[in-house]
Amino acid sequence: MSLALAFPKAVDISPLRHFVTALGTVLSETDDEDLILVRGSGLLADLVAHDDWLPAAFAIPHPDYYRQYLLHCDSRERFSVVAFIWGPGQSTPIHDHRVWGLVGILRGEELVEKFERDEDGRLARVGQVQRLRPGEVDILSPRIGDVHRVSNGLSHAVSVSIHVYGANIGAVERAVFDLDGTARPFISGYANDVVPNIWDRSKSL
Repeated sequence: MSLALAFPKAVDISPLRHFVTALGTVLSETDDEDLILVRGSGLLADLVAHDDWLPAAFAIPHPDYYRQYLLHCDSRERFSVVAFIWGPGQSTPIHDHRVWGLVGILRGEELVEKFERDEDGRLARVGQVQRLRPGEVDILSPRIGDVHRVSNGLSHAVSVSIHVYGANIGAVERAVFDLDGTARPFISGYANDVVPNIWDRSKSL
């Protein structure tokens, strides 16, 4: 893949740089998870309020399954920013995260089903299916509930969501679940082998 294809000149990715630096500042100022989620969700809402900054190379769907592209990982792995690309009808299995997370909808729609274990150890859905639309942000944490299943809310188009996690999520050992509560470990990794160069300011001269 050429750099020209990976990083089209017409795309201004400075909003992503601003988000990364602002969230890094939040994490340097506090380790209070509630405050991180509140301030981080505001920052993410600002980022996904405009759908004009994500390079096309990181919005390519796969015909058979969703993709997750790493956009940035903090140098100390305090957080990561990931673009999830959903083809029509694609969904995740039921899974957990084991770290706090924020999900902002950039394009299309996303359906979220949240789960908890019942007294028999089985997984039961909590509440109604949540439909998230562009500009909206959801939060999750092991403390408040982080087991869910996510699907593209559109049957005819690609959806894109921006996820932020309190770790390098592609390296975290997590689990997928059957409804009977059976857990299987997994580490997600990432779909891309390059990341956006948010630090190159040479084009702004």
